[in-house]
Amino acid sequence: MSQAEPQGWTVRTGGRDDFTAVVETVGEALLAPDERATSQARLSPLFEENGFDRLLVAVEADWPHRHRTTEDERVVGDGRVIGSVSSFPFQMTLPGGTRSVAGVTGVGVWPTHRRQGVLSALMRQQLADVHARGESLAVLWASEGSIYGRFGYAPATSEYTGRLATSHTGLRPDAPRDPALFVELTHASRARADLELVHAAVTARQVGRLRRSPAFWDRALRDLADDREGRSLLKAAVVHGMEGPVGYALYRTRNRWEDANPCSEVHVKELLAVTPAAWTTLFEHLASRDLVARLVFDGMAGDDPAHFLLVDPQRLVTTYDDSLWVRLVDVRTALAERSYAAPVDLVLEVTDRHAPWNEGRWRLSADASGAACETTRDAPDVSLDVARLGAVHLGGNTLTGFLRNGLLVEHTPGAVAAWDAALFRPESPFCDQGF
Repeated sequence: MSQAEPQGWTVRTGGRDDFTAVVETVGEALLAPDERATSQARLSPLFEENGFDRLLVAVEADWPHRHRTTEDERVVGDGRVIGSVSSFPFQMTLPGGTRSVAGVTGVGVWPTHRRQGVLSALMRQQLADVHARGESLAVLWASEGSIYGRFGYAPATSEYTGRLATSHTGLRPDAPRDPALFVELTHASRARADLELVHAAVTARQVGRLRRSPAFWDRALRDLADDREGRSLLKAAVVHGMEGPVGYALYRTRNRWEDANPCSEVHVKELLAVTPAAWTTLFEHLASRDLVARLVFDGMAGDDPAHFLLVDPQRLVTTYDDSLWVRLVDVRTALAERSYAAPVDLVLEVTDRHAPWNEGRWRLSADASGAACETTRDAPDVSLDVARLGAVHLGGNTLTGFLRNGLLVEHTPGAVAAWDAALFRPESPFCDQGF
């Protein structure tokens, strides 16, 4: 596949030979602190596992003739790489089951070639490729939301960092507990088999999570000096019951003293529990570490158990951190394979400037037995941009908010409320894996 552009550059499918140039280009675009060799060493295992065939590169074809040097790391056989985008093939838990999604990553344009249409061409081609592979959704972590909203993506989850003084870590007397549970503390790498079992069990039931592949497990458990930032080795506290592991916490400690008083911290990277009692056991382990003055949580869902089980939940200081963005690449398939909490029958008029196959009117008919989405010429009940569909697809947002703020049009009174009722999910969606 190759797409010629009038500016003198070309978008084409990349491969292994382009990887060095891609790392250089994306690293510069994102102001990466690492040297290229370090970044390449960190990223290479992920691409080796998933293949290099999902890379797209924009190449300035006439560059060698104008500059005549090969010292630039971005030089490839047919020119110089000026932009890139890629994706990983993930299995994601969605309303209705586990589905294949494209995890968009490695997006960047060389700074001197911004605002020339390079990114738009790459993103459009990627959408076409994802659609051709039969993946109905694309997901990403946005470095700049103003960029990805233009291409039909929208934030679909809420995630928070949390800070809690250990003097306020007391749990309610009726917090669920199981005296048969016990905790084992070890280096994270030694507990990998138990961690994988727990993560798989939680991922299977929590919308928004991604199945973690071996290469992504290697990254999650990586414990180099540069990863620690002055903190301890990566520890794993694993909760066991009669039938095996039922929860774990990955964390590091930071030893600190002020005026001869201990004020150390526990930095929690991941905390997963299969049962409420397992969560209580893990939390009380973290809160009871000697010399610790504060717990710091890297990622918490909007309905994290701490909000319900702390005696004084307002003492948990949370900060909105980041959000997984979702894009419906194939509206028909994505809406049809989703599950719905209530019956719904309405006509949607969808606009999609970058994926024209989604444009038009779709009749969505769904109930507890399943859903169908087909083209129609009937008058629309709701008109909206494809980005609104991505925002609500995981059940973490409502369409009513967009309606109230004039970001969609309701032609049939009550249609949006009925759709929100159908989209309802009882738990907040959450994704714990960056990519």
